[in-house]
Amino acid sequence: MSDYEWIVVDRPLAGVQRITLNRPEKRNPLSNHLRSELFDALQRADIDADLRVTILRGAGGHFSAGYDLKQDASRDQPFHTAGGLGNWPRHVVDGFLQMWDLAKPVIAQVEGYCLAGGTELATACDLVYVAEDAKIGYPVVRSISPPDNQFYPWIVGLRRAMEMMLTGDSISGIEAVECGFANRAFPAQRLEAEVLRVAEKVARVPPDIQQINKRAVHRQMELMGMRAAIRSGTEIQALSMLTASARSHLKDIAEGGLTQALSKRDKDYGDYRESRE
Repeated sequence: MSDYEWIVVDRPLAGVQRITLNRPEKRNPLSNHLRSELFDALQRADIDADLRVTILRGAGGHFSAGYDLKQDASRDQPFHTAGGLGNWPRHVVDGFLQMWDLAKPVIAQVEGYCLAGGTELATACDLVYVAEDAKIGYPVVRSISPPDNQFYPWIVGLRRAMEMMLTGDSISGIEAVECGFANRAFPAQRLEAEVLRVAEKVARVPPDIQQINKRAVHRQMELMGMRAAIRSGTEIQALSMLTASARSHLKDIAEGGLTQALSKRDKDYGDYRESRE
């Protein structure tokens, strides 16, 4: 697969691949078709001797507002995950770990909305750089479930993770750096240049050394239980889908449409789709 419909791939610098999620009219929702193209491009880069690092960004001023809730997520998945209860969260975590295990680094360039599945995609990257005014959060906790990939306690710590899970509030790019979600924040107009500067540095390190550098960090996290803990969280997510509140929200989506359901979810908070700013 080299002719993509839902992503754009270019090479802005020697040794650097850049993948742009290209559904800007919908704030880059992560459909299975888009994810299939994304994983194909990542895997091709990992075996391409001319490439050393990948940048991942979104078109239209937003990284991604999350998974495509209008699709049947059980169909056309980009790789096989065993079926049955919890298929979707297990599938999402499988994708996270595929990115985690790539030999070559991936850098997330985050601006605008980075919500729900968008946050899961960003955390699967090795480095995360954000616009200062980005909006990062997991509003799904208000109506359906905790994340499919329950990375928050590992990335931002207990107290901030609990606050985000119990409110569904978003954080800014500056706050994302303060709590450990991101490496650095920049004014939006400088973000692309700064990410390219970092990518150029990363690309200077030989790939055979760089993959060991990645694993050195990952193995420490795995020895603390991160891989097993995130996998075990998929059963919790699957259980939440059986609650009366989750079923009611999914019914709202089916009967009134996604826009109406999300507005109903967020109207009392005055944020996301119902922002009063």
